[in-house]
Amino acid sequence: MAITYQFEVQGELLLVTASGKDEGLDDVKQYGRAVLECALANAVTRVLCDERKLEYALDLLSTFESAKYMAEIVPKVARVAIVCKPGKAPHADFWETVAVNRGLQFRMMTDLAEATTWVLQDDRNR
Repeated sequence: MAITYQFEVQGELLLVTASGKDEGLDDVKQYGRAVLECALANAVTRVLCDERKLEYALDLLSTFESAKYMAEIVPKVARVAIVCKPGKAPHADFWETVAVNRGLQFRMMTDLAEATTWVLQDDRNR
């Protein structure tokens, strides 16, 4: 089952709810492009992806390629948090490191409330 997702704009925040299973790097890239296009269309720079019902299947190299790709296409002014199910994202920390090292304001977390707080915080107060 490919990645399925729904978008909901809540003020300055784009809430994405994703489920299913990634079916490879192209599926992940397409999902990322769809999120970006929705954010741009709604002039939103804060994105919260609830992926607790999404099964991650990418190997380490594909994880690297997906993080590198997203860091290339996502505007550096965007702030993105992904919430995953604890223990179900074996390469989450690696994905975050690759994206952050390329200038993306990004966090992988397991707590929805913590992720929401982080993604909405004012950058100037860091």
